[in-house]
Amino acid sequence: MADHMATRNLTPRGQDRRRQLMDFAARRFAANGYHPTSVAEIVSGMGVGKGVFYWYFSSKEELLIEILQGALYELRKRQELAIGDESDPVRRIELGIRASLEWISQARHLSTLFQFAATEERFAPTIRRGQQVAVADTARHVREAIEQGRIQSGDPLVLTHAILGVTNHLARVYILEAGESADRVGDTAVDFCLYGLLGVSAAATA
Repeated sequence: MADHMATRNLTPRGQDRRRQLMDFAARRFAANGYHPTSVAEIVSGMGVGKGVFYWYFSSKEELLIEILQGALYELRKRQELAIGDESDPVRRIELGIRASLEWISQARHLSTLFQFAATEERFAPTIRRGQQVAVADTARHVREAIEQGRIQSGDPLVLTHAILGVTNHLARVYILEAGESADRVGDTAVDFCLYGLLGVSAAATA
């Protein structure tokens, strides 16, 4: 959270207005690009003055960082809610994959901003921190599955990056670009990440 926001408590109405500004700006950034979209365009589209914008955000850059941080938090909460108190680590991996793809499908504009931010020096650190959290979360499930003998031994971090790499690539190509459903892409991602190219029966006889 930005320093100037941390020292001031917002009323419920102020919190709502701030969220509205963030949502409106996020959609404009995703549709028209971050650089071409000005603060003037954002406040004009919202029907407010620039003073309102600068009451909540010190700059357009801070606004995007806040949007990214909020989106990463929402994604993680979606995953946590989907996993719940599931005791099976392999099932938790599946639930996490499906929850991630469902969120991406429902928040396509935010996923577009993730892709943009990852290429910009000012915003890439926020994306990297989010990726580090995702790796740590998934690696815990992978390590537990290995310890229980549910999946074959291997480097948990390598396996985690493989899972996230497959999931994110399928999301970009088939959900964001091709418009496929999250359920269909989720089936493919889960089948591949959990069973691989050979499938369960072939792997069991190897």
